[in-house]
Amino acid sequence: MQFGNVYSAVLAYASARSHDGAFFLRFEDLDERTRETAAREQLTDDLRWLGITWDADPLIQSGRSEVYERSLAQVSAAGEVYPCFCTRSEIRAAIAPHGSDGIYVYPLTCYGLSPDEVAERAKTERYSLRLHVPDRDISFTDGCRGPYTANLARESGDFILQRSDGIIAYHLACVTDDAASGIDEVVRGADLIPSTPQQIYLQQLLGYTSPAYFHHPVLYAPDGHRLSKRHRDCDFGRLKDRFETPEALLGRVAALSGIADAPLSIDEFIGAFSWDKVPTSDIVVDPATLADLGRRD
Repeated sequence: MQFGNVYSAVLAYASARSHDGAFFLRFEDLDERTRETAAREQLTDDLRWLGITWDADPLIQSGRSEVYERSLAQVSAAGEVYPCFCTRSEIRAAIAPHGSDGIYVYPLTCYGLSPDEVAERAKTERYSLRLHVPDRDISFTDGCRGPYTANLARESGDFILQRSDGIIAYHLACVTDDAASGIDEVVRGADLIPSTPQQIYLQQLLGYTSPAYFHHPVLYAPDGHRLSKRHRDCDFGRLKDRFETPEALLGRVAALSGIADAPLSIDEFIGAFSWDKVPTSDIVVDPATLADLGRRD
């Protein structure tokens, strides 16, 4: 974990516990590169150090392929799913990203291929499975950011359900697991808010009730990049060394969240938590705070 993960985990936990809700842990390890038992153990140890507990055994996605295949079959029966032979690089070469969010709306290159064309290309090419979306607005009220509307066809585009290597894609796996766990509240970073209309559409096709969504501010460095593991920003080992106690680290999360401005325990954080206090726009972490967090350059 790094500080951005800590920030998200603490807000999600506090939001659930503040109204006596359950909290669930899920390992999204469908990609083989993320299936490290040692990494899962380290993450659970780090969460426990913060005082975060969960109410069921962690859900591990890599062991649920049969469940996802059933969901794929359901969506294929309810919606319009088709083979797509395009690679990511081909799509990016053909179109510009939509707006400022960096999303490439699929240009329907493979939509409408005849069965004969699909059969011929499938002899030599791998393909993913995409879901065709209608020209329809999806609206919801985000618990942190307020009303949000996106047009599926113009702003999301046809999206992948199963990758060309056979791995079920993020949206379908998440929607399936949220329903299986009875999730009625999802807390995550605002960078994922464009994914929500796609997931709501999948929920509609599968007959699921959509959870409430809360998209918290994303933490950015002054140079504009998001605090992330990829940039080795404020990793958890350094955070523990720097702050020494969970209370001190939670106090820093509380300060950035508008919750409090002093060290506090996880129970005290929950007691002080309210979404009304959390900023509604992304947060640029100043250089002094980054240095205090132990950021690696």
